[in-house]
Amino acid sequence: MTDAKIRLYVDQPLGPGQSVPLTADQAHYLFAVMRLGKGAAVALFNGRDGEWRAEVIEAGKRGGILLCTAQMRPLQLPPDLWLLFAPIKKARTDFIVEKATEMGAARIQPVQTQHTNSERIRQDRLQAHAVEAAEQCGSTFVPEVAELVPLDRLLAAWPAERRILWCNESLLGARAALLSEGTRGPWAILVGPEGGFSEREKTRLAQMPQVTPVSLGPRILRADTAAVAALTLWQAVLGDWA
Repeated sequence: MTDAKIRLYVDQPLGPGQSVPLTADQAHYLFAVMRLGKGAAVALFNGRDGEWRAEVIEAGKRGGILLCTAQMRPLQLPPDLWLLFAPIKKARTDFIVEKATEMGAARIQPVQTQHTNSERIRQDRLQAHAVEAAEQCGSTFVPEVAELVPLDRLLAAWPAERRILWCNESLLGARAALLSEGTRGPWAILVGPEGGFSEREKTRLAQMPQVTPVSLGPRILRADTAAVAALTLWQAVLGDWA
């Protein structure tokens, strides 16, 4: 039995004896790019059924079929953590989505603030980046990348039980604030745009009982750096790194 060195996300059920048809793009990647052939092993995951070893039973230029033979790992869910961020330049937004996936965010929610530079996103493209990141980092779960929504609308319907780690200048550093909270319940991290939050947004966030404002240190971080820093701190204190 050969080892499965290539991981592939598929949107089909996985289980013992389950056949998995490939799309044209997936077939091109496996058979033309990676040069796999009939009998080769591939690791499959769909975000629901864990990771499965599958064998190529049909290989063609425009399609193919894989057959699940054994489960290699069960589904491992991340902590109940959302990342809320204001989209920035294309490459840096892609970076945020990729790193949030690698670092264990359960949901990625782009938000439009008063100072957000981008008024629209390509949700399908960002979701594809999340899939690619999950394939590369060994995750069995792929977070949903939601549609861009105005921050005001999101906060208006915010669930009472979900806390928000608001990345903004404050008397409390992030680690001290998280240790003082001491709760592993549902959380979200909110990272603002390059121009920062407006005074109206700051006032609203400060009035919400679910919000914990924090500083990420004495230096001003770029939005993409702030997202990675906040995810790291939360995971180290309250997440599955702790």
